[in-house]
Amino acid sequence: MASHFDVVVVGSGAAGLMTCLELPPDLQVLLLSKSSSPPSASRWAQGGIAAVTSAEDSFDSHVADTLRAGAGLCDQEAVAVLVREAPACVERLLQLGMAFDRTPEGLSTTLEAAHSHRRVLHAQDRTGGALVDALEREVQRRPGLVQRKGIPVLQLWVENGCCVGVQVLEGDRLRWLRAGAVVLASGGGGHLFAHTTNPAQASGDGVAMAWSAGAAVRDLEFVQFHPTALMLPGAPHFLISEAVRGEGARLFDAAGRSPVSRLEGGDLAPRDQVSRALARCMAEQGVTHVWLDLRPVGRERLERQFPTILRRCRELGLDPCEARIPVAPAAHYWMGGIATDLQAATSLPGLYAVGEVASTGVHGANRLASNSLMECLVFARRLRRLRLQPPPPVPLPTSGPVAALAGQEALAGPDEPSLMAAIGELRRLCWQVAGVERRGVDLEAALRRVRRERSGHERSALLRRAHDLPPGRELPLTPAQSRRLLLLQDLRQRLVLAELLMEAAAFRGESRGGHFRTDAPAPQPFWRRHTVQLRGEPPLTTPVDSR
Repeated sequence: MASHFDVVVVGSGAAGLMTCLELPPDLQVLLLSKSSSPPSASRWAQGGIAAVTSAEDSFDSHVADTLRAGAGLCDQEAVAVLVREAPACVERLLQLGMAFDRTPEGLSTTLEAAHSHRRVLHAQDRTGGALVDALEREVQRRPGLVQRKGIPVLQLWVENGCCVGVQVLEGDRLRWLRAGAVVLASGGGGHLFAHTTNPAQASGDGVAMAWSAGAAVRDLEFVQFHPTALMLPGAPHFLISEAVRGEGARLFDAAGRSPVSRLEGGDLAPRDQVSRALARCMAEQGVTHVWLDLRPVGRERLERQFPTILRRCRELGLDPCEARIPVAPAAHYWMGGIATDLQAATSLPGLYAVGEVASTGVHGANRLASNSLMECLVFARRLRRLRLQPPPPVPLPTSGPVAALAGQEALAGPDEPSLMAAIGELRRLCWQVAGVERRGVDLEAALRRVRRERSGHERSALLRRAHDLPPGRELPLTPAQSRRLLLLQDLRQRLVLAELLMEAAAFRGESRGGHFRTDAPAPQPFWRRHTVQLRGEPPLTTPVDSR
């Protein structure tokens, strides 16, 4: 693989694929993904893509719904960009062969929570998979594109205050790749939590790398917990799409009552409200789940519109057409991320971010259902105007690898099972103190613990050697060292992300959207501001764009 590209795109979900299609066609682009297996969070998306496509709907209505869900923290210009450019993105997808469901009248739409109109386009209950399939087919036709899977990015290369490339582990060799620009499209960090609908690679590594390199991150306290993830012991907490409630499915507690009857909108109230109502109901009744009844939707519609949900439930011995299924809240989407402008640029020159890894200002404190896939498409299209700046001076490459690590030096510290256990313990801690409901004293105590653990962890000889690898040089590793380095880096990035999450959640002394503090349960006018974090600085606030 070459050592220089015009643009390196990190992540091959919807955001990364669309970015590759929209970048100027004369640029040489490298598309990297850390996993060689297909699942990405985009592929797992079930519900759909929100866009105004009918005469009964309007831009003003979509904007108003998004702002209402965002609880005062949406940047209005970003929301306007999303809503007004969404129909053009739908047309683009249709040109690419996206297999949206249809009715005799045209594109089929459904209703999801907090939408005032049926504007959610879908492809049965595998919209994300159908989207990624369509984008992948087209990406293969892009001139000047090299796609490599199973190549994890460990850190960003920064020289003279500018991002000029990435460090990758290619096989058993750690090396640097230079680039005119880097686009992070690496997804969110839902897998930081013990209960999540996200795949394992959604570990927040893009946010951690950007913050470590000096980029600003924003609103990381705002995590969306989806209220209806399947909750069976030993089974994945896969998402039961909100669209089933839009078609008539209903929630019940252990006594057969509705746990959301007091909410405005009931079963289709905003996700944060439904998740809190379910969490409190489960705590009061001493149970680990509530029940979702899909039978009111009707067998024929379930079989036609939600075949993936039915198949996965049946594989686990459940049949939603015959009985209620157990569900509970789980971490689903991160509203915060790397702060970007409307051109997807971060505060670090040369670095861009698209998709869930970015904080565009669209989602505010609580994402409106099905706006996320559209956000990937809209802001990737903004990179079609990308113009590479002259690169800053960088050290000249030096031929040959650096000396390999001695066996004892590389193997000092925790072994692989211990590292995996530490990751599991961190995930449980994040769920306990920074989950659906939070408390300041718990956040502060956990934050001190995470900072101690990160400080000790970063003294690993293998991590230090990787971090200090000179630009232009390579570090040969044994297969065992490569595996261990990836685990060390995974734990380090999760510790960074956990620290940022807990710091932001402890800093924001109110409840708003996806951030709920039991010791400060109401929103406060002062806090109608974004939270911003920069490396080496305490958290600060910035105004919301209300233009």
